[in-house]
Amino acid sequence: MDAALLLIIGLIIGALVGAALAWAVFLIRSKTGADAASPALLEARHAQQLQAMRAEESSARADLQADLARMEATAEQLNTQVAQLTREREQRAERDKAENTLLQAIAPVRQSLQEMQRTVSTLEEQRQKQHGELSQQLRTAAQSEEHLRQTADSLASALSNNSVRGVWGETQLRSVVEAAGLIERVDFDVQTSIYSDAGAGRPDMVIHLPGGKSIAVDAKVPMGSYLEASAIPVTATGDEGARRTSLLNAHVKAVRDHISALGGKAYWDGLEASPELVIAFIPSESLVSSALEADPTIMEYAFGKRVALASPVTLWSVLKTVAFSWQQELVTAEAKDLFNLSRELYSRLSTMAGHVDKLGRSVRATVTDYNRFVGSLERNVLPSARKLNKVDESKLIPALGEVEEAPRELVADELVAELDAAAPEERARTASD
Repeated sequence: MDAALLLIIGLIIGALVGAALAWAVFLIRSKTGADAASPALLEARHAQQLQAMRAEESSARADLQADLARMEATAEQLNTQVAQLTREREQRAERDKAENTLLQAIAPVRQSLQEMQRTVSTLEEQRQKQHGELSQQLRTAAQSEEHLRQTADSLASALSNNSVRGVWGETQLRSVVEAAGLIERVDFDVQTSIYSDAGAGRPDMVIHLPGGKSIAVDAKVPMGSYLEASAIPVTATGDEGARRTSLLNAHVKAVRDHISALGGKAYWDGLEASPELVIAFIPSESLVSSALEADPTIMEYAFGKRVALASPVTLWSVLKTVAFSWQQELVTAEAKDLFNLSRELYSRLSTMAGHVDKLGRSVRATVTDYNRFVGSLERNVLPSARKLNKVDESKLIPALGEVEEAPRELVADELVAELDAAAPEERARTASD
């Protein structure tokens, strides 16, 4: 038990015993004053009071013992509670310390989470903004799709007309030819009349090849049945699938009929130096591919009729080759002209070399004659002239120097070879002079 608790209990017991003794003395004195005349009675009373006081003391002591026991029990409970509170306080301190340590450890995580929260907020704002823009773009796309559908319907309605299809095919043919770099009325002609044993013909275009050759091109758009077949899904079955197959077979028949008609016109017979074939231009890759898919033998059939089926891609590649051939032809012609010009220039340079050599010989002869003249003057004339008595010495004829510079000779092989060939004639002409 704690010493402070025992001290408190002892003080309480002492106070109670003192109070009881003081009360007993007070009662004895009050009764002693009343019965002072009878000592025996007083002694009896005193013994009785003493016994009563002892009984009360015993009772008080028992009560105090009981209170002390209760207080000890209470003190033990208090000690237990204090110990429990101490343990709880220590546990709370340890828990607070652990929490502080944990908070310090997760501080970077908290900062990262805050930054992530800000990033998520920014992304959410951007998502909402992009969602609005996407909604606007979807509305615009829907409007564009509707406009495209209307345009496609209008185009399909227009292409159902044979004359419109023909104009469209010719326009596509012209676009492909011009994209390949060919020029109208130079590299190709349109709507040219051709006459042959098969009769008069009028192909849509005649392409001129290098070397005076040419080839005919005819544009055809067999797409009536194809448009109807395209409106049916590829995955269609039953009656719709059978109808789509029937329309594709009709499309193949239209292409075959066009090949037969074009091969029978024999455009190559009416052209000068033309390969024995005609190009059948179909201005859509899908028209050609769908026909080949439905009938893989159609290409061999066209070869048998001397007809070459050409889509925009294949025709462009062929025409690009033709344009390159024309460029090479022009380069070859220019190179030939340049070669002829160089030979003419070389010949004229050789002739000019002869004139230059003749001029050099003339200059050399002039220098020789001048030197002879100067030598004769100094050796023969001036000595005789100085002998004259009346010669004014202030007006003496000065001495004349010789010309020592000689003309530069030609050393180039091309010029010297030409001079060597003309030297005998020149020497003979000089000797006669």
